[in-house]
Amino acid sequence: MTGRIVAGLILSLLLILPSTGQALTPQQGEIWLLIDETTSTLHVYRGKREIERFHPISVGRRGVSQTRLRGDMKTPAGEFRINWINRDSHFNIFLGLDYPNLDNAREAKRSGLFSDAEFNRYLDFYRRHGAPPQDTVLGGNIGIHGLGESDPSVHEQFNWTQGCVAVTNRQIERLADLVQLGTRVIIR
Repeated sequence: MTGRIVAGLILSLLLILPSTGQALTPQQGEIWLLIDETTSTLHVYRGKREIERFHPISVGRRGVSQTRLRGDMKTPAGEFRINWINRDSHFNIFLGLDYPNLDNAREAKRSGLFSDAEFNRYLDFYRRHGAPPQDTVLGGNIGIHGLGESDPSVHEQFNWTQGCVAVTNRQIERLADLVQLGTRVIIR
């Protein structure tokens, strides 16, 4: 019972704290990723210094957007964390993001996409599993992945994913060596 009260208090605090929408200043030595749709580039930083750059990347067929809904073929903009890694993916390696995160859920509630019941279900799922539910109106299973058996020439010419960020197989293998669970990813 005490654990539920503490968890409820923590979630309540998270809900009343303002969301700045701004990326936190990188810690010295922190590895983090910046995905920039306008330059079709994924940058890898250690602190403030760029250490790798992957170009071209592919995003969702309908680009990057602040608002993403399940099935709309858009890549969500914002700040996320890598919260799961699948090294046996159809796309070679899949670095799963914590989408939809708490900021996305708050905005969905504010805009009316989530009812009070849906928002509470989101919070309950997150509290129990330590990760967001993947079956909301906002969609899920967003991440960074390789091409697998996909056509590299399509990757070089078009945004082709359903909302993820794609890099080549060689690039995802290098990226998987650099990141870990909790690595910050900013998509803009």
